[in-house]
Amino acid sequence: MREEGRGYRLFTRRRVLQGAGAVALSGISTGAYATGIEPFRQVVTAYAIKPNPAAPWPAGLSLRIAVLTDIHACDPWMSLERIAGIVAATNALGADLVVLVGDFVAGQHYVTRYIPAAEWAPVLAGLTAPLGVYAVLGNHDWWEDPAALRRGAGPTEAGTALTRNGIRVLSNEALPLATRAGPVWLAGLEDQLALLPVRRRTARGRVGLHDLPATLAAVPDGAPMILLAHEPDIFAEVPARVALTLSGHTHGGQVRLFGWSPVVPSRYPRRYVYGHVREASDLVISGGLGLSIAPIRLGVPPEIVMVELGAEAAV
Repeated sequence: MREEGRGYRLFTRRRVLQGAGAVALSGISTGAYATGIEPFRQVVTAYAIKPNPAAPWPAGLSLRIAVLTDIHACDPWMSLERIAGIVAATNALGADLVVLVGDFVAGQHYVTRYIPAAEWAPVLAGLTAPLGVYAVLGNHDWWEDPAALRRGAGPTEAGTALTRNGIRVLSNEALPLATRAGPVWLAGLEDQLALLPVRRRTARGRVGLHDLPATLAAVPDGAPMILLAHEPDIFAEVPARVALTLSGHTHGGQVRLFGWSPVVPSRYPRRYVYGHVREASDLVISGGLGLSIAPIRLGVPPEIVMVELGAEAAV
């Protein structure tokens, strides 16, 4: 099902550079750090979340979920060697499940080489977890694929490469994971901004290929469920029966000063920015690993997210 995406303004070079201007005001050394050091850092951010009472969840079950998103493979910012290091670091965490939440493809022009899917996907194939490795696609995985945009449908180069390398890509579908406490369903939403308008100045906005009702309908009533959605905006429509939604896309604003991000690619720029959000259910927005539009990160270093779902208290 194709749904019309309500328009909002994503990162543009002008807006990001306006945000970067705030960084420059704090001095040249800060600017150098934001372009030369923080984009190459890597941290592990941990969350411990007990699902809300309205979400079915097996008593006593705790799942460790490693989340990788917004890799944006390109030289020099996200080389194959760096991706291999991320794979090794993720495997060392011993997660039960690894999920990749979109935007594998580079989303900026300040690169020395765009790394093709045929090169980065085999590196990601090194990820391992007892319950498997699963992925959804992001907006740049569509936008940088002219053939898929012309068709208005997949397959995409990114999705095909992941599938060929043993990583299951979920597109408005769900499947059961065999945990020690019984099946936990993993649902994956197709991208909410997948198709660019035919004319850049059209008022229609970007068109999503997501279908939340059909995706949720694939999960039996009363079954525990985790949802993967590249953009977090869909969380406003996610019902309480979903134990956890995992998203990326925002990069935490990519520049974050004292907990405030001047530019956020969202219809809800103050609501869904970064971190753990609890509304009807729970959402975790990763700050991601790579760079989009401009090669700047400040206050939101590249991160691998580890969520312990079923734990008693958030950390």
